[in-house]
Amino acid sequence: MRLKSLEIKGFKSFADKTVVNFDEGITGIIGPNGCGKSNIIDSIRWVIGEQKISALRSENLEALVFNGSKTRSASGLAEVSLTFENTKNLLPTEFNTVTITRKFYKNGESEYRLNDVSCRLKDIHNLFMDTGVSTDSYAIIELAWWMTSSAIKRTAAAVCWNRLRELPFTKHVRKKQKPSLT
Repeated sequence: MRLKSLEIKGFKSFADKTVVNFDEGITGIIGPNGCGKSNIIDSIRWVIGEQKISALRSENLEALVFNGSKTRSASGLAEVSLTFENTKNLLPTEFNTVTITRKFYKNGESEYRLNDVSCRLKDIHNLFMDTGVSTDSYAIIELAWWMTSSAIKRTAAAVCWNRLRELPFTKHVRKKQKPSLT
């Protein structure tokens, strides 16, 4: 079982349909503060069935729906889909690709879908029962939680920074950087 893609539309800061593809290997989501990185984690937790709104850093379900901006009107629907490759049949289904979807409408209605067929939250939980995928599993680790332990904070940050600096796409950036005058 492998996570293939995440599709977000109308969820928190994602007004437009946004697709994140998870290719083979490691996929990292990086960006400046306030760009929506944590909202991606929230969307994954939400689609797999998180019921505790505070775990999604929100006050109520309506706040999960894109609320609009100066230039954009509000959305009436929050929709998140998570697609898994199931070629090794780790999920108890005959499908090679499994997509779970959760929708919440501003009028209060909500629905879960499994491969575009309406289902219950219990069906989603049963699908992932022995896989380690759940709203409280370590399969989903957000940086803010990980970095709260002061014992590992400095060491982990240094290790992460050193590893990021060695990635091929960062080497050309470092070469273009001007030396500091101080």
